[in-house]
Amino acid sequence: MEKLQKEARIIYDFDFTESGFEFTSNISSALVEANFDLEEIENEIEENLEMIKKLTPQCDKTDYILAASSGALCGIMDIFLVGKPGQSPLGNITDKWFDNRVKDFAKLCGWKDNKDFSSAVRFLEKKFKIPYDQRGAGDAGSIIFDLKPGNHHFKSLAHNPTLMGLFFSILDQFTNTSHFVSNGELISLQRADDSFELRGNNIPSKIFCGIANWFGHIMSDVAGASNSKGRGAGIPSPIMAWINDIIVLKRKLHIPVSEFDRTVSEFAVQMFNQGYDVRFQTSQAIPVLVNEMVVRLMYSVRRLIKYYSTTKKEERSYSLLWMECEPFSNATVKRMLTVAHGTFCMIDVGDAVIRGATSGKGAFVPIECVMRLNIIGIGRFSISLYGEAKRAVEKNDIKNKTYFLQRKRVIVNNYIEGLEYLSNMYDDKDLLAFVDDFRNSDMYKEAFEKTILLAEKRNVPNGNILRNKTDIDNYFKGGN
Repeated sequence: MEKLQKEARIIYDFDFTESGFEFTSNISSALVEANFDLEEIENEIEENLEMIKKLTPQCDKTDYILAASSGALCGIMDIFLVGKPGQSPLGNITDKWFDNRVKDFAKLCGWKDNKDFSSAVRFLEKKFKIPYDQRGAGDAGSIIFDLKPGNHHFKSLAHNPTLMGLFFSILDQFTNTSHFVSNGELISLQRADDSFELRGNNIPSKIFCGIANWFGHIMSDVAGASNSKGRGAGIPSPIMAWINDIIVLKRKLHIPVSEFDRTVSEFAVQMFNQGYDVRFQTSQAIPVLVNEMVVRLMYSVRRLIKYYSTTKKEERSYSLLWMECEPFSNATVKRMLTVAHGTFCMIDVGDAVIRGATSGKGAFVPIECVMRLNIIGIGRFSISLYGEAKRAVEKNDIKNKTYFLQRKRVIVNNYIEGLEYLSNMYDDKDLLAFVDDFRNSDMYKEAFEKTILLAEKRNVPNGNILRNKTDIDNYFKGGN
């Protein structure tokens, strides 16, 4: 509005000079500028409406039914094929997959025995020796902080497959120490292994060797130790490992560790002791991944059939086909994924709660419930909910901008109508011709007639217009 008001003042601002009327900006140029502004507003409104369309899911009833069906089937798959550690058909498959990957890694590092799995693990343990592998079997760890062979991978910070784990692994190798978290406390064991010496002649080479030792030792422990009986204790999943990382950060920042932190940490240790490690969490990811792939596939197949059934053969192209069927960056497939993962989580959580309530003979067993919760599925559903909320906020913001642009368009349209009216009433050429005619005494009659015409255009009351010499004489003599 401020801009329009400024332009209005410019239009009415003109001076009298010896040669005639002189406008700062004429009406025609103001009309051109106003129409240009209107065109920009129209383009911006069109872009906003297109963006709103992209952010709005175009799901029909069939899309919702297919998405919910996929989530339900994958939820049933999670109940019967994933379950909990020790009772998981998919878990057995992922355990064997990890065993084979450990063997493959050992072969890359020079293992040539090609014997059983334990032989490969022993080879990696010797090749990637570290000082922080206290297991609580006859060493100080069992007395000081209740370290046992079944939980030392979880309590030892350097065994965590996270950035914090890498940091403490390098720190322990440089300083020959061992750091553990037990009962909410950060414990450091000095001179952890006097026989250990980090290779490397300078700091960069030692850091490289430290990283290699950390990764190699993680691979030796990911499927259990060489002396493990049965399945063996792997390494904690990155999601569970962050529980200890939070405690460490609080300790370093001198923030008191709450009783809740200690309870969660001990609860996580109990889960790890029962087999909830990175291998089992990998098996949990399988039904979530299947759900993701099935929904995206169903979306593409439906759009593919629609494209070939509604598009003429001569109008088809691969670029248009991909734009129609692309199952990644559009709001429709993302809404379908939200429905699918939401259905999956509803079934998974329902099963976990029921198992927790029925396994305790009348008392709810929290660990039985949490062990069956598919944390990967819950995390994926949370990401979908975040995306839905973000798109809703963006859509609402664009709608508000579009509303103000539409109001601005109305104002500019009214402004243009006013300019057109003024253009018809105040014609620059007529005004300049009026001055020229007034100069020419031989044409004063025509000039006088133009003053009458201009007065009529300016809506001067009829009784106030001077139409002849008598009216002029009466006006200057004080007559009516």
